[in-house]
Amino acid sequence: MSVIATTPTAPAKSLIAGGLIAAAVAAAATATVAAAGDFAGISLAVGGKPIPPSGFALLTAVFSVVGLALALVLARWVRRPRVVFVRTTIVLTALSLVPDVVADADAATKLLLMLTHLVAAAIVIPVVARRLSA
Repeated sequence: MSVIATTPTAPAKSLIAGGLIAAAVAAAATATVAAAGDFAGISLAVGGKPIPPSGFALLTAVFSVVGLALALVLARWVRRPRVVFVRTTIVLTALSLVPDVVADADAATKLLLMLTHLVAAAIVIPVVARRLSA
């Protein structure tokens, strides 16, 4: 007879805690990058509609949590979750740049948007990956 665990194991708790902290740090970082770009005169408008720095933070937090969920699934079902997570998130990060490239925005805005994606990835991916087994 097997017992179904209703609470996360110690490694899962570490993964969740680290991932949520990284998501919060990344959200603050992308909002800061966006605000700094705005302060420097780079438009935050896409398609004529401005994105507030808080919007950058919110989307970063949401997609970081999605990445954390991916890591939890991989930790449970994949033999080498760290490798699969890093490879997958690098590809997803690259794909996340595509909408920025084709966005209805000027070149500086597109670069700023891409920078925020890279900043978030640079913060979240290593933190989560370190908590996954190789």
